[in-house]
Amino acid sequence: MDGDRAGELSADYAAARPRLVRVAYAILGSMSEAEDVVSDCWFKLVRADRRSRVQDVEGWSLVVVAREAMDVLRSARVRRETYPGPWLPEPVLSPMEDPADRVTLDESVSFALLVVLESLTPAERTAWVLHDLFGMTFEDVAATVGRSPAAVRQLAARARRHVSQGAPRIDVDRDQHRQVVERFLAAAAGGDLRALVAMLDPAAVLTSDGGGKANAARRPVRGAEQVARFMLGVMDRMEPGHVLTPMAVNGALGVAVYDHGRIDTVVSFTVSGGLLHRIDFIRTPDKLR
Repeated sequence: MDGDRAGELSADYAAARPRLVRVAYAILGSMSEAEDVVSDCWFKLVRADRRSRVQDVEGWSLVVVAREAMDVLRSARVRRETYPGPWLPEPVLSPMEDPADRVTLDESVSFALLVVLESLTPAERTAWVLHDLFGMTFEDVAATVGRSPAAVRQLAARARRHVSQGAPRIDVDRDQHRQVVERFLAAAAGGDLRALVAMLDPAAVLTSDGGGKANAARRPVRGAEQVARFMLGVMDRMEPGHVLTPMAVNGALGVAVYDHGRIDTVVSFTVSGGLLHRIDFIRTPDKLR
């Protein structure tokens, strides 16, 4: 490969890379694994281009990334079956002062959506992500996942039903989400149990992912009053070295807890209809890079 072609290929891949990472992340729920898949794709692209010039770098790479992400997810599912306690996706963090148009992760890949996608099979998840999130045709998705277009339609339809049943509305206005979370955090800081319960859906759930490496609830906490009391307990256990910092978690207001300057916990909130439906604590150190 001559220098001009190497530079051209590198530039084309760099332009495609943000979308490739979003696709892999939506399929895997792990940014670190998504970045590994996309990095591996680059080497495959170089080798393929040496054999025969790749005309559509993004299209070629998207197929390779989606296939490898689906394979990685299959093996990851086996590991997650023996995971100590609940498994939550790896959050993507950015400062809240960033304007909305600078959030690098597509808002459609919200944390709440990633949690729901865990209920899908790898094939269902890949078909739904590629078609419903990223607008690929069923024919292109079929070529990617190695199924017929009719089979892919069925996979996407089943996934769509699971997503609609498993998630509250996730297209909440950013300002409404912020207002609800800010009021909830203020009530928690003030120890106001009644106010907390009033802001929680009666069927609210709180999940904590410690991965066996950090203290965490081994089972989800369910019900508005139980979740509210758990939150007050967390606030009571805050130590002088702990600092709560507002942070965009997958594009929506959440909280990062720092312990003497080191990130210790990330909290994601799912808001719908003016109420909190989910609160997720991510405490596994490997997910808090």
